[in-house]
Amino acid sequence: MPGVYSRIVTRLNKTWQPFYLGLKSKVIRLVELEILPFFRRWNLYTFLAIAGIIAPVILVVGDLTAAFASPGYSLIENSISSLALTKIGWMQTIGFLFLGLLVEVFTAGLLFNIKGSRLFYLGIAFFVIFGFAMLLIGAFRTDPIGAERTIEGRIHGLTAQTAFTIFPAALLFLFSSIKKDPNWKRLFRYTFITLILAVVLIIVIRVAQEPNSVFGLMERLLVVNMILWVEIAAINLFVLSLKRGQ
Repeated sequence: MPGVYSRIVTRLNKTWQPFYLGLKSKVIRLVELEILPFFRRWNLYTFLAIAGIIAPVILVVGDLTAAFASPGYSLIENSISSLALTKIGWMQTIGFLFLGLLVEVFTAGLLFNIKGSRLFYLGIAFFVIFGFAMLLIGAFRTDPIGAERTIEGRIHGLTAQTAFTIFPAALLFLFSSIKKDPNWKRLFRYTFITLILAVVLIIVIRVAQEPNSVFGLMERLLVVNMILWVEIAAINLFVLSLKRGQ
């Protein structure tokens, strides 16, 4: 029996050793020729872009997780802010805090990578205010519908209105720079569409105040419209940063 076992092991080694060595060689070549060179191209602007890429993802994951884990909460009818009042609403709060912080970081990437023209720096300043407003939205909760207004609720409402209003204004001031910069002009039409959608949705939300059968849906479309622009712009910045590292 020991002899039979030894022969089986020997045959297995002869069969699998070439496969193992070939696989090992391919993995080493992949790491040396593809993976390591890719990460060597990373630079400061790459990390600024990554901040903008993950910020919207964190908010969406937190919002959806809290919404589906809260019985009776409706993504279509209830406002985004009211989700923070539920037991697991802290997940959405964390999402807004991270969004605000990471948007501030990403804005630095826009500042140093878009060739600024007229009103460019005003647009950057508005993006900084937008990120700070997102932080305040997460830090201060809204008041329940019908409850007496509190200072915390007033701060939340004011910062939400500021964020929704200042975002399209920031895009408007960046228009000229995006259009003239060869590395960013591909986003010009999309930026224009995002601006128009933002204005339309702001008007709809102002007209259809909560409680309304579709208020939550309209508010989420407005937020998605904003953070989707951040996501796409951050991806563009990520690609540009890798070209710099070549």
